[in-house]
Amino acid sequence: MATPRTAMNKRVETAAEMEHLPLLLTRLGDDVMRLFDTKMSLLKVEVKEDVSAFLRAGIVIAIAAMVALLGFALASVALALGISTQLTSTTLTTPARYGLGFVLVGAVYLIAGSITALVMKGRLAKQSLLPNRSVDEFRKDKEWLKKEL
Repeated sequence: MATPRTAMNKRVETAAEMEHLPLLLTRLGDDVMRLFDTKMSLLKVEVKEDVSAFLRAGIVIAIAAMVALLGFALASVALALGISTQLTSTTLTTPARYGLGFVLVGAVYLIAGSITALVMKGRLAKQSLLPNRSVDEFRKDKEWLKKEL
């Protein structure tokens, strides 16, 4: 048989609930700290992955740049000398023909390099350095905590 609810029974239940309140608050604090630790671990892993990818790509780019620079230098000299031999029918002196060949090759490379640098700058600007997954998780947790508290 159920006991009718009276003001006295209600006070007893409230007092019993109040005794468990510190335990519940402690458990809530522990859960929030565990959630924070998990989110920080996710952030660390994500940042480590991003840094590792950037380092690997940087090393490969540096090696490729050294090889390309050597080939570029040799091709540039050959091209400049080739242009200067095409200028033999002009009235320019031999040093002037060589100089003009090198200037023309340099101008072409200056234009090509500038265009390439601008294109790569645009691509790099699109790359986000923020750990997006962790930021999204922190936003979700913030909203969840606002709703719960």
